[in-house]
Amino acid sequence: MRRYGIFLIVFFVLFIGCKDKEKSNVSQKIRQIPVSYIEIKGEKVVLLKELPGRVSSYQTAKIIPQVSGIILKRVFKEGSYVKKDDLLYIIDPAIYKARLDQAEASLRIAEAKLPSLEKKVKRYKELVKVKSISEEVYDDTKAALDALKSEIKLYKSQIKQAKVNLEYCYIKAPIDGIIGRSYVTEGAVVTQYQPNPLAVIQHFDPVYIDAPISVEELRQIRKERKNSTFKSTKKMDKEVGIFLEDGTKYKHYGVLEFNEVTVDETTSSVILRIKVSNPEKELLPGMFVKAKIVEGIKENGILIPQESLKFDPRGNPYVFLLDNENKVVTRPVKIDRAIGNKWLVISGLKEKDRLITKGFQYIRPGVSVVPQLEQ
Repeated sequence: MRRYGIFLIVFFVLFIGCKDKEKSNVSQKIRQIPVSYIEIKGEKVVLLKELPGRVSSYQTAKIIPQVSGIILKRVFKEGSYVKKDDLLYIIDPAIYKARLDQAEASLRIAEAKLPSLEKKVKRYKELVKVKSISEEVYDDTKAALDALKSEIKLYKSQIKQAKVNLEYCYIKAPIDGIIGRSYVTEGAVVTQYQPNPLAVIQHFDPVYIDAPISVEELRQIRKERKNSTFKSTKKMDKEVGIFLEDGTKYKHYGVLEFNEVTVDETTSSVILRIKVSNPEKELLPGMFVKAKIVEGIKENGILIPQESLKFDPRGNPYVFLLDNENKVVTRPVKIDRAIGNKWLVISGLKEKDRLITKGFQYIRPGVSVVPQLEQ
Protein backbone atom coordinates (compact mmCIF):
# COMPACT_ATOMS: atom_id res chain seq x y z
CA MET A 1 0.00 0.00 0.00
CA ARG A 2 2.85 2.32 0.83
CA ARG A 3 4.53 1.58 -2.48
CA TYR A 4 1.29 2.39 -4.31
CA GLY A 5 1.08 5.80 -2.59
CA ILE A 6 4.66 6.65 -3.54
CA PHE A 7 3.89 5.70 -7.15
CA LEU A 8 0.90 8.05 -7.29
CA ILE A 9 2.94 10.92 -5.90
CA VAL A 10 5.67 10.43 -8.53
CA PHE A 11 3.03 10.18 -11.29
CA PHE A 12 1.36 13.49 -10.31
CA VAL A 13 4.72 15.27 -10.14
CA LEU A 14 5.64 14.12 -13.62
CA PHE A 15 2.16 14.97 -14.98
CA ILE A 16 2.24 18.50 -13.59
CA GLY A 17 5.74 19.00 -15.01
CA CYS A 18 4.61 17.97 -18.47
CA LYS A 19 1.63 20.33 -18.29
CA ASP A 20 3.85 23.25 -17.30
CA LYS A 21 6.22 22.47 -20.15
CA GLU A 22 3.29 22.24 -22.59
CA LYS A 23 1.92 25.60 -21.38
CA SER A 24 5.38 27.11 -21.78
CA ASN A 25 5.62 25.84 -25.37
CA VAL A 26 2.13 27.15 -26.23
CA SER A 27 2.93 30.54 -24.70
CA GLN A 28 6.14 30.68 -26.74
CA LYS A 29 4.23 29.90 -29.92
CA ILE A 30 1.66 32.60 -29.18
CA ARG A 31 4.40 35.15 -28.71
CA GLN A 32 5.89 34.30 -32.13
CA ILE A 33 3.13 35.74 -34.37
CA PRO A 34 4.11 35.59 -38.07
CA VAL A 35 3.18 38.53 -40.33
CA SER A 36 3.98 39.41 -43.93
CA TYR A 37 5.24 42.85 -44.88
CA ILE A 38 6.51 44.90 -47.78
CA GLU A 39 9.05 47.70 -47.80
CA ILE A 40 7.64 50.98 -49.07
CA LYS A 41 9.24 52.23 -52.27
CA GLY A 42 8.36 55.29 -54.32
CA GLU A 43 7.45 54.77 -57.96
CA LYS A 44 6.21 56.74 -60.92
CA VAL A 45 2.42 56.80 -60.88
CA VAL A 46 0.40 57.99 -63.87
CA LEU A 47 -3.06 59.15 -62.86
CA LEU A 48 -5.76 58.47 -65.44
CA LYS A 49 -9.36 59.59 -65.71
CA GLU A 50 -11.55 57.15 -67.65
CA LEU A 51 -14.47 58.71 -69.50
CA PRO A 52 -17.15 57.24 -71.77
CA GLY A 53 -17.34 58.76 -75.22
CA ARG A 54 -19.01 58.64 -78.61
CA VAL A 55 -17.30 58.88 -81.97
CA SER A 56 -18.42 61.66 -84.30
CA SER A 57 -17.17 62.53 -87.76
CA TYR A 58 -14.58 65.27 -88.17
CA GLN A 59 -16.67 66.84 -90.92
CA THR A 60 -20.27 66.16 -91.91
CA ALA A 61 -21.94 67.57 -95.00
CA LYS A 62 -25.63 67.15 -95.73
CA ILE A 63 -26.31 67.30 -99.47
CA ILE A 64 -29.14 69.81 -99.90
CA PRO A 65 -30.34 70.91 -103.38
CA GLN A 66 -29.96 74.62 -104.09
CA VAL A 67 -32.43 74.57 -106.99
CA SER A 68 -35.73 72.79 -107.51
CA GLY A 69 -36.25 70.14 -110.16
CA ILE A 70 -36.25 66.46 -111.06
CA ILE A 71 -33.29 64.18 -110.33
CA LEU A 72 -32.07 62.96 -113.70
CA LYS A 73 -29.18 60.84 -112.47
CA ARG A 74 -27.33 59.68 -109.34
CA VAL A 75 -23.65 59.46 -110.23
CA PHE A 76 -22.01 58.12 -107.04
CA LYS A 77 -21.97 54.63 -105.52
CA GLU A 78 -23.49 54.44 -102.05
CA GLY A 79 -20.91 53.84 -99.31
CA SER A 80 -18.00 54.89 -101.51
CA TYR A 81 -15.27 57.41 -100.85
CA VAL A 82 -15.78 60.68 -102.69
CA LYS A 83 -13.50 63.67 -103.11
CA LYS A 84 -14.40 67.32 -102.96
CA ASP A 85 -16.09 68.51 -106.21
CA ASP A 86 -16.95 64.97 -107.34
CA LEU A 87 -20.29 64.94 -109.18
CA LEU A 88 -23.09 63.34 -107.12
CA TYR A 89 -26.48 64.18 -108.68
CA ILE A 90 -27.78 65.85 -111.84
CA ILE A 91 -31.00 67.86 -111.64
CA ASP A 92 -32.81 68.38 -114.95
CA PRO A 93 -31.11 71.56 -116.27
CA ALA A 94 -33.52 72.26 -119.14
CA ILE A 95 -35.53 75.03 -117.48
CA TYR A 96 -32.40 76.75 -116.16
CA LYS A 97 -30.70 76.50 -119.55
CA ALA A 98 -33.77 78.13 -121.11
CA ARG A 99 -33.68 80.97 -118.59
CA LEU A 100 -30.01 81.54 -119.36
CA ASP A 101 -30.72 81.64 -123.11
CA GLN A 102 -33.57 84.09 -122.54
CA ALA A 103 -31.42 86.43 -120.44
CA GLU A 104 -28.59 86.30 -122.98
CA ALA A 105 -31.02 87.07 -125.84
CA SER A 106 -32.45 90.04 -123.95
CA LEU A 107 -28.96 91.32 -123.33
CA ARG A 108 -28.03 91.06 -127.00
CA ILE A 109 -31.16 93.00 -128.01
CA ALA A 110 -30.46 95.74 -125.48
CA GLU A 111 -26.80 95.99 -126.43
CA ALA A 112 -27.81 96.25 -130.12
CA LYS A 113 -29.91 99.35 -129.35
CA LEU A 114 -27.23 101.02 -127.30
CA PRO A 115 -24.90 102.47 -130.02
CA SER A 116 -27.64 104.22 -131.98
CA LEU A 117 -29.25 105.66 -128.87
CA GLU A 118 -25.89 106.93 -127.61
CA LYS A 119 -25.28 108.68 -130.96
CA LYS A 120 -28.78 110.18 -130.87
CA VAL A 121 -28.24 111.60 -127.39
CA LYS A 122 -24.88 113.04 -128.45
CA ARG A 123 -26.44 114.69 -131.51
CA TYR A 124 -29.42 116.07 -129.55
CA LYS A 125 -27.04 117.55 -127.02
CA GLU A 126 -25.54 119.78 -129.74
CA LEU A 127 -28.92 120.63 -131.26
CA VAL A 128 -30.41 121.74 -127.97
CA LYS A 129 -27.60 124.25 -127.61
CA VAL A 130 -28.63 126.04 -130.84
CA LYS A 131 -32.34 125.72 -130.04
CA SER A 132 -32.97 123.33 -132.97
CA ILE A 133 -34.84 120.95 -130.63
CA SER A 134 -36.51 121.50 -127.35
CA GLU A 135 -34.87 120.55 -124.07
CA GLU A 136 -37.79 118.22 -123.39
CA VAL A 137 -36.93 116.08 -126.44
CA TYR A 138 -33.31 115.92 -125.34
CA ASP A 139 -34.24 114.97 -121.77
CA ASP A 140 -36.59 112.19 -122.96
CA THR A 141 -33.90 110.76 -125.23
CA LYS A 142 -31.31 110.92 -122.42
CA ALA A 143 -33.73 109.15 -120.04
CA ALA A 144 -34.30 106.42 -122.62
CA LEU A 145 -30.52 105.88 -122.84
CA ASP A 146 -30.19 105.65 -119.07
CA ALA A 147 -33.07 103.15 -118.92
CA LEU A 148 -31.44 101.01 -121.63
CA LYS A 149 -28.16 100.94 -119.72
CA SER A 150 -30.03 99.85 -116.58
CA GLU A 151 -31.74 97.09 -118.57
CA ILE A 152 -28.34 95.89 -119.77
CA LYS A 153 -27.12 95.68 -116.16
CA LEU A 154 -30.28 93.79 -115.21
CA TYR A 155 -29.84 91.28 -118.03
CA LYS A 156 -26.21 90.73 -117.07
CA SER A 157 -27.21 89.99 -113.48
CA GLN A 158 -29.94 87.64 -114.75
CA ILE A 159 -27.34 85.84 -116.86
CA LYS A 160 -25.08 85.51 -113.85
CA GLN A 161 -27.91 84.12 -111.72
CA ALA A 162 -28.98 81.76 -114.50
CA LYS A 163 -25.44 80.42 -114.80
CA VAL A 164 -25.27 79.85 -111.03
CA ASN A 165 -28.60 78.00 -111.04
CA LEU A 166 -27.50 75.97 -114.03
CA GLU A 167 -24.32 75.02 -112.18
CA TYR A 168 -26.39 74.06 -109.11
CA CYS A 169 -28.11 71.45 -111.27
CA TYR A 170 -24.86 69.48 -111.06
CA ILE A 171 -24.62 68.73 -107.35
CA LYS A 172 -21.03 68.14 -106.23
CA ALA A 173 -19.37 66.90 -103.04
CA PRO A 174 -18.45 69.81 -100.73
CA ILE A 175 -15.89 67.75 -98.76
CA ASP A 176 -13.82 64.55 -98.96
CA GLY A 177 -15.35 61.60 -97.18
CA ILE A 178 -17.55 58.52 -97.31
CA ILE A 179 -21.03 59.10 -98.69
CA GLY A 180 -23.89 57.09 -97.24
CA ARG A 181 -27.05 55.87 -98.87
CA SER A 182 -29.07 58.06 -101.18
CA TYR A 183 -32.41 59.19 -99.79
CA VAL A 184 -33.81 59.94 -103.27
CA THR A 185 -33.95 58.02 -106.51
CA GLU A 186 -33.76 59.11 -110.12
CA GLY A 187 -37.01 60.79 -111.13
CA ALA A 188 -37.69 62.22 -107.66
CA VAL A 189 -38.71 65.85 -107.38
CA VAL A 190 -36.56 67.94 -105.05
CA THR A 191 -37.01 71.51 -103.89
CA GLN A 192 -34.57 74.30 -103.22
CA TYR A 193 -33.11 74.18 -99.67
CA GLN A 194 -35.43 71.38 -98.59
CA PRO A 195 -34.96 70.21 -94.97
CA ASN A 196 -34.28 66.56 -95.85
CA PRO A 197 -30.84 65.83 -97.37
CA LEU A 198 -30.33 63.85 -100.54
CA ALA A 199 -27.35 62.08 -98.88
CA VAL A 200 -24.76 62.67 -96.16
CA ILE A 201 -20.97 62.74 -96.49
CA GLN A 202 -18.82 62.12 -93.43
CA HIS A 203 -15.07 62.61 -93.11
CA PHE A 204 -13.57 59.83 -90.96
CA ASP A 205 -9.89 60.68 -90.72
CA PRO A 206 -9.46 62.09 -88.22
CA VAL A 207 -12.57 61.69 -86.05
CA TYR A 208 -13.80 63.35 -82.88
CA ILE A 209 -14.62 61.63 -79.62
CA ASP A 210 -17.03 63.55 -77.42
CA ALA A 211 -16.66 62.55 -73.77
CA PRO A 212 -18.83 64.04 -70.99
CA ILE A 213 -17.17 64.93 -67.68
CA SER A 214 -18.78 66.37 -64.58
CA VAL A 215 -18.03 69.97 -63.73
CA GLU A 216 -16.63 68.90 -60.35
CA GLU A 217 -14.24 66.36 -61.92
CA LEU A 218 -13.01 68.93 -64.44
CA ARG A 219 -12.53 71.49 -61.68
CA GLN A 220 -10.55 68.97 -59.59
CA ILE A 221 -8.22 68.13 -62.50
CA ARG A 222 -7.51 71.79 -63.13
CA LYS A 223 -6.93 72.38 -59.43
CA GLU A 224 -4.44 69.49 -59.15
CA ARG A 225 -2.50 70.69 -62.19
CA LYS A 226 -2.48 74.27 -60.98
CA ASN A 227 -1.25 73.63 -57.43
CA SER A 228 1.36 71.07 -58.55
CA THR A 229 -0.14 68.24 -56.51
CA PHE A 230 0.77 66.14 -59.51
CA LYS A 231 3.23 66.90 -62.29
CA SER A 232 1.58 67.98 -65.52
CA THR A 233 2.89 68.77 -69.01
CA LYS A 234 1.37 69.93 -72.28
CA LYS A 235 2.24 66.52 -73.74
CA MET A 236 -0.37 64.86 -71.52
CA ASP A 237 -3.24 66.30 -73.55
CA LYS A 238 -1.70 64.73 -76.66
CA GLU A 239 -1.62 61.22 -75.20
CA VAL A 240 -5.25 60.38 -74.56
CA GLY A 241 -5.67 56.60 -74.60
CA ILE A 242 -8.64 55.27 -76.57
CA PHE A 243 -10.22 51.89 -75.83
CA LEU A 244 -12.85 50.09 -77.88
CA GLU A 245 -16.05 48.73 -76.39
CA ASP A 246 -14.53 45.25 -75.90
CA GLY A 247 -11.58 46.74 -73.99
CA THR A 248 -9.10 46.60 -76.88
CA LYS A 249 -6.68 49.53 -76.90
CA TYR A 250 -6.85 51.60 -80.07
CA LYS A 251 -3.46 51.97 -81.78
CA HIS A 252 -3.52 55.78 -82.05
CA TYR A 253 -3.52 58.31 -79.22
CA GLY A 254 -6.03 61.12 -79.12
CA VAL A 255 -5.41 64.84 -78.68
CA LEU A 256 -7.58 66.79 -76.26
CA GLU A 257 -8.85 69.72 -78.32
CA PHE A 258 -11.12 71.68 -75.97
CA ASN A 259 -14.06 71.47 -73.61
CA GLU A 260 -17.41 73.13 -74.10
CA VAL A 261 -18.17 76.13 -71.91
CA THR A 262 -21.89 75.38 -71.60
CA VAL A 263 -22.95 73.05 -68.81
CA ASP A 264 -25.68 70.48 -69.43
CA GLU A 265 -28.32 71.38 -66.87
CA THR A 266 -29.65 67.82 -66.60
CA THR A 267 -26.28 66.13 -65.91
CA SER A 268 -24.10 69.03 -64.65
CA SER A 269 -21.44 67.99 -67.13
CA VAL A 270 -19.53 69.43 -70.07
CA ILE A 271 -18.21 67.76 -73.21
CA LEU A 272 -14.51 67.17 -73.82
CA ARG A 273 -13.66 66.89 -77.52
CA ILE A 274 -10.77 64.59 -78.48
CA LYS A 275 -9.34 64.34 -82.00
CA VAL A 276 -8.03 60.93 -83.09
CA SER A 277 -6.38 59.70 -86.29
CA ASN A 278 -8.46 57.09 -88.07
CA PRO A 279 -6.61 56.00 -91.24
CA GLU A 280 -8.04 52.46 -91.17
CA LYS A 281 -11.62 53.77 -90.69
CA GLU A 282 -11.89 51.55 -87.61
CA LEU A 283 -13.74 54.20 -85.62
CA LEU A 284 -17.21 54.91 -86.98
CA PRO A 285 -19.58 57.74 -86.02
CA GLY A 286 -21.85 56.75 -83.15
CA MET A 287 -19.47 54.07 -81.85
CA PHE A 288 -19.05 53.83 -78.06
CA VAL A 289 -15.46 54.04 -76.77
CA LYS A 290 -13.60 54.91 -73.58
CA ALA A 291 -11.06 57.68 -73.29
CA LYS A 292 -8.35 57.72 -70.62
CA ILE A 293 -7.08 61.22 -69.96
CA VAL A 294 -3.81 61.76 -68.09
CA GLU A 295 -4.62 63.88 -65.02
CA GLY A 296 -1.05 64.10 -63.81
CA ILE A 297 2.08 62.20 -62.79
CA LYS A 298 3.45 61.54 -59.31
CA GLU A 299 7.15 60.81 -59.62
CA ASN A 300 7.58 59.21 -56.17
CA GLY A 301 4.08 57.96 -55.61
CA ILE A 302 3.39 55.36 -52.93
CA LEU A 303 1.02 52.52 -53.77
CA ILE A 304 -0.06 50.00 -51.14
CA PRO A 305 -2.22 46.86 -51.41
CA GLN A 306 -5.87 47.55 -50.71
CA GLU A 307 -6.03 44.85 -48.01
CA SER A 308 -3.31 46.60 -45.99
CA LEU A 309 -5.42 49.73 -45.48
CA LYS A 310 -7.75 49.80 -42.47
CA PHE A 311 -10.38 52.26 -41.27
CA ASP A 312 -11.22 53.25 -37.74
CA PRO A 313 -14.86 53.58 -36.50
CA ARG A 314 -14.91 57.18 -37.78
CA GLY A 315 -13.78 56.13 -41.23
CA ASN A 316 -10.25 57.47 -40.93
CA PRO A 317 -7.67 55.34 -42.81
CA TYR A 318 -4.62 53.89 -41.09
CA VAL A 319 -2.04 51.13 -41.59
CA PHE A 320 -0.04 48.67 -39.46
CA LEU A 321 3.75 49.07 -39.57
CA LEU A 322 6.77 47.37 -38.01
CA ASP A 323 9.12 49.38 -35.85
CA ASN A 324 12.85 48.69 -35.38
CA GLU A 325 12.09 46.07 -32.69
CA ASN A 326 9.59 44.21 -34.87
CA LYS A 327 6.69 45.48 -32.85
CA VAL A 328 3.38 46.52 -34.38
CA VAL A 329 2.55 50.22 -34.61
CA THR A 330 -0.31 52.05 -36.31
CA ARG A 331 -0.08 55.19 -38.36
CA PRO A 332 -2.80 57.35 -39.93
CA VAL A 333 -2.48 57.98 -43.65
CA LYS A 334 -4.15 60.09 -46.31
CA ILE A 335 -5.21 58.42 -49.53
CA ASP A 336 -6.09 59.91 -52.90
CA ARG A 337 -7.73 57.13 -54.91
CA ALA A 338 -7.73 53.46 -55.80
CA ILE A 339 -5.57 52.47 -58.76
CA GLY A 340 -6.30 48.89 -59.78
CA ASN A 341 -6.01 46.78 -56.61
CA LYS A 342 -3.92 49.38 -54.76
CA TRP A 343 -4.37 52.65 -52.91
CA LEU A 344 -2.41 55.78 -53.73
CA VAL A 345 -1.13 57.25 -50.44
CA ILE A 346 -0.29 60.95 -50.52
CA SER A 347 0.83 61.37 -46.89
CA GLY A 348 1.65 59.28 -43.82
CA LEU A 349 4.17 56.87 -45.36
CA LYS A 350 7.75 57.21 -46.53
CA GLU A 351 10.27 55.04 -48.29
CA LYS A 352 11.67 52.04 -46.35
CA ASP A 353 8.68 51.90 -43.97
CA ARG A 354 7.74 48.27 -43.35
CA LEU A 355 4.04 47.84 -44.09
CA ILE A 356 2.21 44.78 -42.73
CA THR A 357 0.12 43.11 -45.44
CA LYS A 358 -0.99 39.79 -43.83
CA GLY A 359 -1.64 38.39 -40.38
CA PHE A 360 -3.92 41.14 -39.05
CA GLN A 361 -6.16 38.77 -37.05
CA TYR A 362 -3.47 38.12 -34.42
CA ILE A 363 -1.88 41.55 -34.02
CA ARG A 364 -2.47 44.75 -32.12
CA PRO A 365 -0.27 47.79 -31.40
CA GLY A 366 2.77 46.95 -29.26
CA VAL A 367 2.75 43.20 -29.99
CA SER A 368 6.03 41.59 -31.06
CA VAL A 369 5.81 39.63 -34.29
CA VAL A 370 7.95 37.52 -36.58
CA PRO A 371 8.13 39.46 -39.88
CA GLN A 372 8.41 37.75 -43.24
CA LEU A 373 9.23 39.83 -46.32
CA GLU A 374 6.56 39.33 -48.98
CA GLN A 375 8.00 38.39 -52.35
